[in-house]
Amino acid sequence: MTTHPPAQLQRGSHRARAPQDGQLRTAQLGPLALETGGELPEVELAFETWGELNSDASNAVLVLHALTGSTHVARGATGEEGWWDTLVGPGRTVDTDEYFVVSGNMLGGCYGSTGPASPAPDGRPWGSRFPFITIRDSVRAEALLADQLGVRSWHSVLGGSMGGARALEWALLYPERVRRCAVIACTAASSAEQIAFAQAQVQAIRLDPAYRGGDYYGGPPPSSGLGLARRIAHITYRSEPELHARFGRSEQGDEQVLGAVLPAERGRYRVESYLDHQAAKLAGRFDANSYVVLTEALMSHDAARGRGSLSEALAGASADFFVAAVDTDRLYVPEQSRQLAAALPGTVPVHLIHSVMGHDAFLTEILQLDGALRAAFFGRAQ
Repeated sequence: MTTHPPAQLQRGSHRARAPQDGQLRTAQLGPLALETGGELPEVELAFETWGELNSDASNAVLVLHALTGSTHVARGATGEEGWWDTLVGPGRTVDTDEYFVVSGNMLGGCYGSTGPASPAPDGRPWGSRFPFITIRDSVRAEALLADQLGVRSWHSVLGGSMGGARALEWALLYPERVRRCAVIACTAASSAEQIAFAQAQVQAIRLDPAYRGGDYYGGPPPSSGLGLARRIAHITYRSEPELHARFGRSEQGDEQVLGAVLPAERGRYRVESYLDHQAAKLAGRFDANSYVVLTEALMSHDAARGRGSLSEALAGASADFFVAAVDTDRLYVPEQSRQLAAALPGTVPVHLIHSVMGHDAFLTEILQLDGALRAAFFGRAQ
C-alpha cells in the first residue's frame, strides 16, 4: 500500500499533527437497547480522530472500517501507518488539514469497543452471553459518540465493505445528520451467497474444540477455527486471476507436494502457504468471538428490513450518494452496487475500481477514486 500521496495530491502547507491525531480514545455511552431486544448496560466505543472540528461543526467526516479493520484509518502523531492512508491525511482526498475525521471501532469489536471479551456487569467476560448485534445497533452507538463530539451532522460518511453497510445505515437511520454518503464495495443487503460464505466462517470457529461455546477466555483461544475462517474469507477477498498470477501451481520453497506417501505429510503449494500466513496473522490480532459477532451482524445487513421495498427504504435518505465497486470483486459483485444505485433517489452512477486484486482493491486501489470523490464530496467549494 502506498504510504505517501503522489506529488500532484499535495496541497499547500500542512498543519502539524495534533497530539490526539490517530490516538485511540474511548467514549462512555451508557446503556444501549439493541434491535433484537437485548441490551448492553454500559457501552464503550473506541475511536480516533484527525484534524480539527471547525466552529460550526460542518467539516466532520466519519470513516468506517471493514470486518476485521480498526479505527486506525490514517497516520497520526505516532507515525503508525493507517489502513486507508492513501485516502485520509494531509493533502489526501479526505484532507485532514481541512476536515475533522472520526473513525469508530464497531460495537462488538475487539479494538477497544464493548465486545465479547469486555467485562460484563458481574466482572467476567461477556463471552457466550454477549447479545446479538446488528449494523443498526452499531450506528446507533456511533450516533451517541457523535453527540459527545459535538457533531450534529456529518459532512460525509464513508465506508468500504462492512463499513459501507454502516455508512448506508447512517444515511437511513439519521437522514438529517448525513449530507453525503459513500458506499464502497458493499451492497444494500447481504446476499444468499455472502451469507453462505459467512456461515462457513462462523461454523469453522464454533466447531473448534477450544471455542467452548464462546467461553474460552482464560484458556487457549480457538486459533485453528479462526484461522480457517480467515482462509475462507481471504479467498473471497481476492480474485482468481490475481491468485493465479501470484502463485499458479508453484510449490512453497523446497516443499514437495508429491513428496510423501501420506496426504498429511505432503508439502504445500505456494497459495496454501499464503493462506496459512493470512490465518496466522489474524489469529494473532483478533478475537474469535468478535469475528463471530461482527460476521453475524454483517449477515443481518438489509437496508430494506422493516422499511418496505428497497426503493421505499432508500427514499427517506436525503444525502448525496457516491457508490463504487471493484470490477473483479467476487464477494460484492459490481452488479449488486448497480442495483443499490438504481434504487437510490435520483441518478447515482457506479464508479469502478479497475484491479486484478478483487474485493481487497477497495483498500489497496482506493486512490483510483480520488478524482471522483474530490469532485463529488471534497472539492474546495464543497
